[in-house]
Amino acid sequence: MAEKKLNVLVGGEAGQGLATLGPILVKSLVRAGYHVVVTQSYQSRIRGGHNTFAIRVSVDKIAAPREAVDILVALNAETVALHRGELASRGVVVVDETFAISGDGVLVVPYKELAAGRYRNVASLGIVSYLVGLDERVVADVVAGYFGKKKKELEENRRALERAFAWAAGVDTSYQRSLVAVDEPPKRLTVNGNEAVALGAMSAGAKFCPFYPMTPSTSIPLTLIAHAEDMGLVVEQAEDEIAAINMALGASYAGAPAVVATSGGGFALMVEGVSLAAMTETPVVVVVAQRPGPATGLPTRTEQADLEFVLCAGHGEFPRAVFAPGDVAECFYLTRKAFELAQNFQGPTFVLTDQFLADSYRAVEPFDVGGLPPVGAYAAPLEFAEPYARYAVTESGVSPRLLPGASRHLVVVDSDEHTEDGHLTEDLDARRRLADKRLRKAAGLRAEVIPPRYEGNERPELLLVSWGSSAGAVAEAAAALAADGVRAATLHFSQVWPLVPSQFVNRLRGAKRSVCVEGNATGQLARLIRAETGLDVGERVSRYDGLPLTPEYILRELKK
Repeated sequence: MAEKKLNVLVGGEAGQGLATLGPILVKSLVRAGYHVVVTQSYQSRIRGGHNTFAIRVSVDKIAAPREAVDILVALNAETVALHRGELASRGVVVVDETFAISGDGVLVVPYKELAAGRYRNVASLGIVSYLVGLDERVVADVVAGYFGKKKKELEENRRALERAFAWAAGVDTSYQRSLVAVDEPPKRLTVNGNEAVALGAMSAGAKFCPFYPMTPSTSIPLTLIAHAEDMGLVVEQAEDEIAAINMALGASYAGAPAVVATSGGGFALMVEGVSLAAMTETPVVVVVAQRPGPATGLPTRTEQADLEFVLCAGHGEFPRAVFAPGDVAECFYLTRKAFELAQNFQGPTFVLTDQFLADSYRAVEPFDVGGLPPVGAYAAPLEFAEPYARYAVTESGVSPRLLPGASRHLVVVDSDEHTEDGHLTEDLDARRRLADKRLRKAAGLRAEVIPPRYEGNERPELLLVSWGSSAGAVAEAAAALAADGVRAATLHFSQVWPLVPSQFVNRLRGAKRSVCVEGNATGQLARLIRAETGLDVGERVSRYDGLPLTPEYILRELKK
């Protein structure tokens, strides 16, 4: 009987080819018409250590990882020892004959007969592709696109793939876990969260991205580099994160929409630059891909523990907007929104992701960019009072912005408190007027807030509250509860600041029981909701072991 859903886990050491096998298998599944959710787990090592690439695949739309494994592809013996206990009832283990591992459900493969050492990962690709029912031609096309012009590499990998498919065709059918075929597969993109952030930035008109490499944010600038020539943008590796954000501010001041990407430790160095952006009223988008701290913490794992940090980063008081995408598509659209608000309100905006979402590939409907304007493009004000005052006091708090050297007017900038024309001042009345002006932007930002998404029973006995990348796991947990007869609902925040209580307080008050589900130890969103509304989301489900939230984890914690 064909399967509608499967969970495939590939495990091995860094350097054994997971970074090739995994993405090729994912892209092949997407081209065949399936939905996927990928979870990558890797150690902070160039070689060695235990890494996994888990692919949940389904005929129907899915949004979260799962724990039980249907097919375990072991590139080393350690993978079997660590993950055999996670196998589902009919789970299959694919191992090399040299591992001396046997038993029910163990498929022993003579890899040395199928491919030379460096091509065995593609032989593994062929084996698992056959077991799940993929067409060899689909996989071969993806392999060809992956290796491109490397003719020798491509031929060797093609041979390994062909031999693997041929060998797998002769094994006992009890090992097969073929997926239900999708008729006329729709065209979807295979994109992870970081790639979607980069695409969103490019679609918004980003022209400059200075960065210092820091896991798990680095693939954002790397994606921008891959398209820099075609898109007319510049990506520059700076000497550190302090330089990166200041370079971004300089470019933005001159009219080039800018984005910087980092993680918690790097953002710590950028904080003074955040305040500089606020005081000089310079647009900049900052992407913070969260990982466990403090300090270096677990640099290749996931967590949602930097919400309060980003919310309060920067000395002094100034408005900001903070987005937390819940899936890969939102990474694209909310990055665009961050550019739009940074430009319109002349200051810093933030996009909070995390390692799980950053590295998680999904099957995404092509982004509709046909009618989307380049929101990051600078547009000179149509009219302004003369003499020109860069920081003119206005009702909205937004002043007319001219670029230096682009007109006959003098554009003055100062990191100290300043007068309306930009010159340093210690006039305390002027200080108050300018501070009030900047703070008035908050009203405009609040008017643009994306309300939290409510789904489920209108009179819930259980309301699950969440933010960011936990969206899919929470939604599937709620669906499982509803299937068991529980009146369940979800309230999910994809924008975590500003909060507009009128958008959601009635939902909280109407629930018999509310539980905040977060990837941190202290319930940061729950505390923020209490601070803004006075309502206590009394119960919490927290995860902070470096792994992403799953529906199973949430359900187990709720039972406790």
